[in-house]
Amino acid sequence: MKVLVVGRGGREHSIVMKLAESKAIQTLYAAPGNGGMQGDAVCVGIDEMDIDGLVSFAKEEAIDLTVIGPENPLNDGIANRFQEEGLRVFAPTKEAALLEGSKSFAKEFMKKYEIPTADYAVFTEPDKAKAYIEEKGAPIVIKADGLAAGKGVIVALTKDEALKAVDDMLISKAFANAGATVVIEEFLDGKEFSLMAFVHENQVYPMVTARDHKRAYDYDEGPNTGGMGAFAPVPDVTKEHLDFSMKHILQKTADGMIKEGRPFTGILYAGLIMTANGPKVIEFNTRFGDPETQVVLPLLKNDLFQVFNDVLDGKNPELDWEAAACTGVVVASKGYPDTYQKGSAIPTFEVRDSTFVIHAGTKLEGDTIVSDGGRVLLVGAKAPTLEAATENAYQLLHPHMEHPAFFFRNDIGK
Repeated sequence: MKVLVVGRGGREHSIVMKLAESKAIQTLYAAPGNGGMQGDAVCVGIDEMDIDGLVSFAKEEAIDLTVIGPENPLNDGIANRFQEEGLRVFAPTKEAALLEGSKSFAKEFMKKYEIPTADYAVFTEPDKAKAYIEEKGAPIVIKADGLAAGKGVIVALTKDEALKAVDDMLISKAFANAGATVVIEEFLDGKEFSLMAFVHENQVYPMVTARDHKRAYDYDEGPNTGGMGAFAPVPDVTKEHLDFSMKHILQKTADGMIKEGRPFTGILYAGLIMTANGPKVIEFNTRFGDPETQVVLPLLKNDLFQVFNDVLDGKNPELDWEAAACTGVVVASKGYPDTYQKGSAIPTFEVRDSTFVIHAGTKLEGDTIVSDGGRVLLVGAKAPTLEAATENAYQLLHPHMEHPAFFFRNDIGK
């Protein structure tokens, strides 16, 4: 079998690493891939947004299955194109991916199908948005409606912060068209966790829970990022919480999307928060989360290629998970999520059993792998307990504590 993974980040490297374990796969490709994927996949120089190029490659190479990693090509209709060409693809259509592509659509959908989430209002005019903030007060959450690489969410602790966020999005166009509409939500207090599932229409197969750390610095300080690390599973999420989330969130969403004429196939990601009234949805993603995937997939005992095929064929993949924990710490370029330098040589790590390094923002320059993004690597470990997994990940990182080009949080999983 030949398999193509579309994308270049840590999420895609994690998918590639898991697929590389499959004995059924003869050749594994990544497009465009990154500097760390070379050992597990053949990297081909086709951009993830070059849908015509990807379709042509899949046809020429007789690719048996394509897995789409990032959100932008999903919202551009890459799955639709592959399906139209008779190519097997594991990904939602453009119509289904709107669940992530438009936060206002997602909120209206949740309201219609009585899926628990925060109260909200949608605005395109700054004055009306500001009047709403003055009425509601702070803390309050302001979100760019469209895709903003995980950075279009402002949790404003004061009214001034909230008003500035409206100015940034609706007037200064900080997120371009993604912020032309804003969703303003009530602030929900509680601990966040992520629940991903393999979905095919009304069939939903949940994964283990994960929790990521969004703020750039220790103690959850600094600006929001795409995620500075994660761990799985989450000890404080009970079976009761999971059953509720499965029944009232994931299953309702899958069933509702069919009723909307947008049947969902792919990975459904629910970003949840544990409130006093139970789990509520903060956001949906329509693909594997990043960095949660990097700590969830290492715990999967199944052949991932077989799982993708079973789900597409309407079969129960009988997911089997290790009775273990996994922690991953993101190594980022100094200055991230703001201005940062590229081109720094990647440090070497003494990887041992149950520890691993996943590449995100890297590329190959000659024989040297160098940084090529804000989030550069994820250094992870598996162990019988969360404490041990966390300790092992940080032991791997310890020699690089004072690296001049990179930084990482010291409290992931703690």
